[in-house]
Formats: sequence, C-alpha cells, structure tokens
Amino acid sequence: MFLIGVSGKASDVLRSPNGKIVVSGVPSAKGFKVSYKKGNEAVPVVDINNVGLQFLQADTDCVYVDSSPVVPVEEDYTMVTGKRRHCTNQGNQQVFHFKNDRDVCLDLEFRVYNDGIAFRYVLPELKEEIGIAGEKTTFQFQDGITRWTQKLSQAYEDFYLKSKGRVADYSKNQWGFPALFEVSDAVFTLVSEANIGRGNCGSWLNNVSGESAYQVEMAQPAKVSGKWCSPWRVAIIGSLADVVESTLITDVSEPCRLTDVSWIKPGVVSWIYWAYNHGSNDYQIVKKYIDFAADFHLPYVLIDAEWDGMANGGNVDDALRYAKEKHVSPLLWYNSSTAWCLYGPLYRLNKPETRQKEFAWLESVGVKGIKVDFFHPDSTSVMNYFMDILEDAAKYHLMVNFHGATIPRGWQRTYPHMMSVEGVYGAEWYNNKEVLTDSAAWHNCTLPFTRNVVGPMDYTPCTFTDSQHPHITSNGHELALLVVFESALQHLADRPEGYHAQPAEVRSFISSLPTVWEDTKLLDGYPSHHVVMARKNGNCWYVGGLNGTNESMPLAVDLSFIPETIKGITLYADGRESNQFAVRNLSGTEKNVQVDCLPRGGFVMKVEVEPQ
Repeated sequence: MFLIGVSGKASDVLRSPNGKIVVSGVPSAKGFKVSYKKGNEAVPVVDINNVGLQFLQADTDCVYVDSSPVVPVEEDYTMVTGKRRHCTNQGNQQVFHFKNDRDVCLDLEFRVYNDGIAFRYVLPELKEEIGIAGEKTTFQFQDGITRWTQKLSQAYEDFYLKSKGRVADYSKNQWGFPALFEVSDAVFTLVSEANIGRGNCGSWLNNVSGESAYQVEMAQPAKVSGKWCSPWRVAIIGSLADVVESTLITDVSEPCRLTDVSWIKPGVVSWIYWAYNHGSNDYQIVKKYIDFAADFHLPYVLIDAEWDGMANGGNVDDALRYAKEKHVSPLLWYNSSTAWCLYGPLYRLNKPETRQKEFAWLESVGVKGIKVDFFHPDSTSVMNYFMDILEDAAKYHLMVNFHGATIPRGWQRTYPHMMSVEGVYGAEWYNNKEVLTDSAAWHNCTLPFTRNVVGPMDYTPCTFTDSQHPHITSNGHELALLVVFESALQHLADRPEGYHAQPAEVRSFISSLPTVWEDTKLLDGYPSHHVVMARKNGNCWYVGGLNGTNESMPLAVDLSFIPETIKGITLYADGRESNQFAVRNLSGTEKNVQVDCLPRGGFVMKVEVEPQ
C-alpha cells in the first residue's frame, strides 16, 4: 500500500481566491477537510481520507518532503459548445512532494477554485515500470445528508436515486460519476473526474467501507512508466446555481488540440430510432426523416444502425444523395465493435487503417459526423479508443457523438468536435421499459443537477407522440427539454408527424432552435422536483421550466438577471390539456413572470433583447 505520510512541516490551509472554500489538513495521511463559507458560517463539505495510491509491488509509505509555494491558476478560454462560449475561473494551486525509501516520488497537485476543488496524483520521474493496483482516495460525507447517485452500469444509463439518511440496500454498491450531495441546507457538492489522458482508465465510486464513505475505484490496474498523471478528482462546491453553471470539468482539462474549428457546426438533428427501431435499413423511412429535416430547416439527419443493409428502393448511397438534394447534411451510425451488440456496420473503426479509410469515404460523400455506439466499460484500452476516434475524425472534419459510452470527462474542451455523449437514461428507454413513463418528469428534473453538469448529454428529447411505452409528460415539458438539456447535436426523437401536428408557433420555435450557448443560468429549482434554466444565444435568452411532480405547480421566472433591454417575450406554456400549448406574447416590461404548469408540465420562454 502506498499512502501519504507526514514528515516535515508545510502550510496546512489552502483557500480559494474568493475565500469561500477552505481546505485544511494537507498534507496528512489522514486526509484533509473541505469547508464552504456560507455567509458567516463555515459549512463542513467533505473529508477526503486515505489519500494515496496502492501499488502492485510491496512499497513502504511515502513521507512528506516539501511543497511548492501557493501559486494562482487562471483558466480563460473559448469553447465551441457547452454552457458558455467564454469560460473563466480562478484558483490557487499547491503541489506536495512525497517520496518513499525506494526513491519513488509522488506529487499531490491540489487546486482550490472559486467553485470547487480539484486534485490529482503525479508520478513525475519513474525510473522503471511500476503497477498501480488502485486508489485509496475516499470522500467521507456526514451521515444523514441527501444524495443523488446512479448505480454503476456499463452505459451509465439509470436513474439518479435520491436518498436521505440510511436507506435499505444503499451501502456496498458501486456508483457512477457524477454524484451529487446536499451537505447542508442549500450547500451542495458534485463529485466527478476530469481529463482522462492516454494510459488512464475511468473510475467510479464505491461505498463498501461505509454508507457515506465513497472510495475512488479504478476500472482496472495500470502499469506505468516515465511520467504518469491520474485524472483530476473534482468536487464542485456551492449553491445549486454554482454547481449547475460551473465549468470546472473543462477548466482542468487539456486545452483544445485543433488549430481549425471552423468546420464544427452544432445543430438540430432528425433522428429515426425512437419511432422506428430498425428504420435506418428502410430507404423509404430514411427519406421521410430527411424530408422532415428539410421541412423544419434542420441542418442534420442521423441515419442510425443497420444502414449497411438498407433496402426498399435504395441503399445508403441513394440516401446520402437524397439528403444532398434536400440540403440536409447526413450523420452516420457505427458500432464500436468492442462490446455486446451486433448491429452493423461492424469492425470499420477498430484499426487505424480501416478507420481512416472509412473516414475519408465519409468526408468525400458529404457526411458531417458519426455516432459511435456500444462501448465496453471504462478500461484503458477503451479510453484510448475514444481518443483514437476523435483524433482521426478531426483529420476528416467529422463531428462525433458517443453512445452506449462513458460520461464526458472534459474531452469537449480538448476535442471540441465531440458534440455529445449519451451516458444517460434518455428518451430511447421508452422503447425498452415502462418505468420511464411514470418516472420521466422527476428524472428530467434531476439530470440538470447531475449528469448534464459535467458535459453534453444526448438524451434525444422532445417527443409529442408515443414510442413502445407512453409518456405522460406534457407537450410543454417536452418542448422545454430542448432548452433545459445541453447538447451540441440536439436529436429530435419523435416521428415527423408529431412535430407537424404542433401549432405554427411551436413549429417555428423548433425550426430556429440554437444548440450553442453564450451563457447559462440556473434561475430556480431543486433536484427531482423542478428546474428553471436560462440559456443565451445571440440576442435571445431561452428559458425552460420543468415540473417534476404529479401536481400542478406555478414556476416563477425572475428576468432581472438580464442586463439588456427586453424587446418582447414569447411564452410557450401548457394548455388546458397535456397535449396542448398556450402560446402568448408578454410585455418586455414584465421582469417577474409566474407560469402555471400542469402535472409533469413545463414551458419555454423566448426573450428577445436589444443588442448591446
């Protein structure tokens, strides 16, 4: 076991630049404590215990040698997609140096930002290959707090279960990132990881040692040499707005590696699978979705699994030509061929030479992006495979959407053509089980505070008709998902007639929907209950509200955060029935608006402002 011990003296307090987050007790084999200043109160957030790595070899514990001076760190960069285009953050960093009696050096790089903490382990100068068996880092919370955690699954597709205090069968489970904890009244922390590089596997949490003790568990042991860095362990800390609006995951991730990003064009996509599970092997059905995209002025159509067997009047080449005639850009689905599903096309991306040949063909026929599906869990080889696909796709100007895959861990900054990732219990599950019917409303009100915080989320929202199992959320709720959920490629899941049947104002809204945001604000909400989110694009603010309960609920919208003069407001609210809209215009002088929502209802508000 390779744990940090203390020998020597160092400052044991590290603060964020704004003074709100304080880390005490570093360096210490017992770990350190994180607190948050709420007014005049210092709120305990989490104790991080058992700091260190466990090696495969029998090594003695490290002892503290010395530490670097505290230095400021500042992140200031531009994103192609995400919560906001221009991202900034400030923090303080200190590096603690340790060594064992075999002269193996270990650094703990620790940062305290204004909206959270991030730390990682670094082996700076290994003289020989060593094996890392695992990590001992443990996030120890107080018993009895409320938490929203998802049981670990291969595709990160399950509900974020809300629990408070002791809950049957809660302990001794594995939990996927991210995990949200309400550590005190209106003080939250969201724990995840970021910046997985080559040679890293993914990780998750387990609480085998105690109900409120969450240990970082690596997906597999690692053999490392030279310089090795673990991913960043990240805890976003503050109010719910601080958590939801944070860009800390990308702040600590590697900068953009592309010199030219002009070809990356986010947008809305027509998507076939939700209504027709095997529709992409039918040329006539594919044409129907291309026509829908053209009718609604959508830039993209996704031709999904089994397109390599397309028949009924045409093949994939015919479909690509038809899309070009309709001025719609196609995206194509691929199987990662690493896991359990045998839908085709298969084995076209696994080897560099076949992958690049396929990508060259895609670029030559006007395909603008790929969806790659069905990945094996978070092993090192799969993480490297993600990066192989991203790096080769960039050479051929192909945007990428990963499905049946791990959650985002900051790659949307490093590889900005990574437009979206599934890793979510999304609308396609109406195909699979009946459980989403009764749970979708509260589930949709949990995702903005959990999964969507860490990166783009391809939920495939906004369905007005039914798939295999019915939905009971209102049409207003469904429309609001397009604003509340962030994804650079926003796939419209419903069948074309579901959209054509909506009022003209709603059709126009969908036709002009942006998927790139200059800013994001959480206006109101509580996980699993309700959410009101605002996002800005150009001279418009889009406000989406969701009622996650089975009762009618008024949602308050305070527009005083908007600095510009408001020209006008269009409200797309619930009608008298759940399948109806009430569309009306509001005065630009109204800064506080109350919107009445049906059970499991919602609304969208489009706020036009004067240019600044």
